[in-house]
Formats: sequence, structure tokens, C-alpha cells
Amino acid sequence: MKPAPFSYHRPRTLAQALALLAEHGAHAKLLAGGQSLGPMMNMRLAQPAQLIDLNALEGLDTIREAGDAIEIGALARHHALAGSPLVRARCPLLAEAARSIGHYAIRSRGTLGGSLAHADPAAQLPLVAATLGAEIAMAGPRGERRLAAAGFFMSLMTTALERDEILVSVRMPKAAPGERHAYLQFSRRRGDFAIVAVAATLLLDRAGLVERLRLGVGGVEDKPVALAELAARTRGQAADAAWAAALAAAVRDAGRPIDDPRVPAVYRRELVEVLARRALLRMLDSRQ
Repeated sequence: MKPAPFSYHRPRTLAQALALLAEHGAHAKLLAGGQSLGPMMNMRLAQPAQLIDLNALEGLDTIREAGDAIEIGALARHHALAGSPLVRARCPLLAEAARSIGHYAIRSRGTLGGSLAHADPAAQLPLVAATLGAEIAMAGPRGERRLAAAGFFMSLMTTALERDEILVSVRMPKAAPGERHAYLQFSRRRGDFAIVAVAATLLLDRAGLVERLRLGVGGVEDKPVALAELAARTRGQAADAAWAAALAAAVRDAGRPIDDPRVPAVYRRELVEVLARRALLRMLDSRQ
């Protein structure tokens, strides 16, 4: 199919992009990588009268250190996240998840900001942002505001981003020295969205006790879920295989899986337990 007719705009500055968004309002859509919007327009699930292409905006694809975080521009491509030496060293969970996105052609065009704004609950980058407690920056006519990922993702493909705002950057916390990570997903085919995905980081103290655990699940509910309270209760516990099995069962019981005729809730629940246990055991592997 072909998209419905639309007018095309290619602003050169963020101010110009915001002015166009303010002028056209609900009739406008922002184009970043186009890996979600393009197919939706071709199938006429989305029919914007005005298309605002952000790809000419300078400075929105940078990846840099910002204190105890990595600040990443919204136009940073998935392949840049996967291959960046800085991301791989300072935020390896993000790099690993980015490597698993779709296929190379998709990773070459898709963007961090586009994925977060689209907010597919089965997508990799929203899950990583929720798990790590990323801070998301949005620019609008009232200036810039920052919001934690927990408050940004609201429901199925629904975020706190206002119609007149543009997502401009994301801050991901740096991994601590010795912190381990794991990202696992189960899909029908390589490159498909996850039926269930699990993201985690683990920091142990010298005695092998849990100092900090971050744990998130995607593809199960209408948004990525960070299990912050459950993870916090593990502080001071001995991390071993029995611990991993018990915690994985708790992760299974903590969720409210979507019930789909093709993927029943009970199947998703079992996948959550299996993937959570594998992720925890992977992080306990001394070779990591």
C-alpha cells in the first residue's frame, strides 16, 4: 500500500521543528528513523497531513559522558548504540539490547528517541530505559523538562510526551565497576519483537551478597515494567543458583501478563520465569 497524501517539512533547527509542531498540532507526525511510522503510514494506520523530518537537526545524535550518566541524543541510531565504545564500556546493557534489535537495515535507521516515543511494550530500548531508571528530556514551547522513565511510559504506545514536545535526549546511568548485566528475549523468529524479554544488572559485594539489582520485564504488560521493589528486597542476600530460582518465581508471580489468543497469559508467565532465571544465572557466571 501507499501512504495517504501529506506535506513534508525538513527543519534545520530544533526551534523550527517546534514551530512546525505548534502550527500543525494533531495533524503532524515527527519522523526520525521511520522504522515504525513508515509501515504504519503505508498501511494507513497513521495518516498525518504534515510530516516533520527531524534528521537534519544537528547535535541530536551525540553520545557523551555526563557525570554519572551517559547522555544520548534522540537521533542516535540503534547501530551506534550497539557499537559505541563508550556505551559498551559504561552502559553495556544498552549496547547488548541494541544489538538484538530487528536486522541490520533496521538498526541502521531506527533511533533511540523514536523507539522510546513509540513505546512498544515489547521493544528493547523502552525496557532498558525502564530497567535502568533512565531520565528522558523533552523540549517544547515551555522549555525543556526531564522525566524518569517510570513516569514517561504510561500505557500501550502511550507516553507522557505532549503533542507540542520533541524528545531530545536520554540519560542512562553508568554501570558501576564490576556490575554485571544480562538481556534475554524470546521471539518467534530472529528479528521479531519479543514475546517476553528480561533485562537486568547485578552488583555484588566482596562477600558475594547482592549490593544492587535492577530487573525489568518487557512484552508482558501494556508497558515495560521495572521491578524496583522486588529487586530492592534482594539487597544483602546471597546470590547463588537457589536464589536465582526463587527470585525468578517471584518475578513470574509479580506480573499481570497480557492474555492473547495466540500467546496465552500462562505461556508468557512461564517464559518470564525461565528468562529471568537464565538472566540471573548468566550474571552469576564468574566469567562475565
